[in-house]
Amino acid sequence: MSDYEVEVIKPERKEEMFDEITGKVKFERKASIHGACVKLLTDNEDFKEEWQDNFKFMNEDIRPHTKIFSIEDGGELQVFYEPISKTCIIKNCDYYGWIKSIALAAISDFFEEYHSEHRRYSVHGSAVDYMGHAIAIIGPPGTGKTTLTYGLLQDEDFNYISDDWFFTRLFENAVVVFTSEKNSYIRDDIAEVWKGFSSAVRKVKLDRRGRGIADVNTLFKGRIRESSTLKTVVLLKRDKKDEAFRKLEVDEALEYMISEDFCNPHQLIRDERKFNLRKRFFEETFRKLDIYILNTIETPQESLRRIKKLAKR
Repeated sequence: MSDYEVEVIKPERKEEMFDEITGKVKFERKASIHGACVKLLTDNEDFKEEWQDNFKFMNEDIRPHTKIFSIEDGGELQVFYEPISKTCIIKNCDYYGWIKSIALAAISDFFEEYHSEHRRYSVHGSAVDYMGHAIAIIGPPGTGKTTLTYGLLQDEDFNYISDDWFFTRLFENAVVVFTSEKNSYIRDDIAEVWKGFSSAVRKVKLDRRGRGIADVNTLFKGRIRESSTLKTVVLLKRDKKDEAFRKLEVDEALEYMISEDFCNPHQLIRDERKFNLRKRFFEETFRKLDIYILNTIETPQESLRRIKKLAKR
């Protein structure tokens, strides 16, 4: 679970809250997230600036598929979600990381309800490209997903797709992954593990949690990919009692994802129907791919060698 709780509300409650919050909005910005329009309405100038740096621009003529309100009223952190209009109302949030994650969660909810020939879903995980094929790294918070992703990206044979959240389209014979953000919301401690990123991190304006928006074109010059065909998934865990690395059968991989709440603390709707949609997506996806589980009890360098060996096999 995330560090905040989501209260699902009805349209009538949302309309009542609008009377209170709309007068507080000072900034409005639209973003394109995998082709969908997300509108941020906030009284926080820093959030507005970070949003602009984080996401791709969306033309103001496009009507939003979801709206994210973030306002301060002097109280405690509260997150409300009205699923019919895909409207999020966030009160008293002082951390941009939750703003962007909630926005991605809202668009994920939208795509789960979106029907077309090629279905679209989101995954809370990272994806890098190697020689035209993608490898995804998925794991619960604290298992080293970001660390290993940036470790791979030190190697110029690997290309950046996403370090936190990616979108997919399921085809009959392939799974294609797409980037979710224009730039990376990077952690300052990345440079402690991988010294090669030290100079780039020093240029980033960091927030109170030691994170900030980094220009991926500066970090990975000429190595940015909008999409790639997914071939391999590495699931992460951290358990000193278990073996370090092994290949998984589909049922094992699915069982692990379910046990870890799909490795996604940012799910706005958690009910039986949504659970079954997510379970079905991962089951169908895993049947098309090679799945491994990596126990990150070794050093980052040792774990990285295992993933590189998979990519270059």
